[in-house]
Amino acid sequence: MAPEYAMEGLFSIKSDVFSFGVLLLEIISGKKINGFHHLEHGESLLTFAWKLWSKGEGMELIDQVLVPSCVASEVLKCIHIGLLCVHEDPADRPTMSSVIFMLASDSTITLLCPSEPAFSVGRAIAKPTEPISDDRVFSVNEVTISNFSPR
Repeated sequence: MAPEYAMEGLFSIKSDVFSFGVLLLEIISGKKINGFHHLEHGESLLTFAWKLWSKGEGMELIDQVLVPSCVASEVLKCIHIGLLCVHEDPADRPTMSSVIFMLASDSTITLLCPSEPAFSVGRAIAKPTEPISDDRVFSVNEVTISNFSPR
């Protein structure tokens, strides 16, 4: 969901561009944005992708299933375009027609440099410190459910 819609209820054609950028990064990484949790830093998929791309390690984002059949330059271009689409400010995002042009063009086109996605919510998942000995624990998030039985 685009940050301007989530925070202020404002929707525009640039909101769709944001969603397309998220979808592009989800396809490349093989991970859903709502299910992505970077254990160490509580990063979202967007910030994790940006950090890898900015360090020149964009190929670390790619789903391992795609590696044998991908062209590295095309994957990096898609990551770059995806990051351009998820800028916090809608005015900084490209239009969908620009996105289509960038995707369809050859590698001679020069793309703008994306900035770090400022709006992203990640959460750190704590690793259990002690092994749980009860085999009947069914909760993955430490929430308990009570079963009520009549007398």
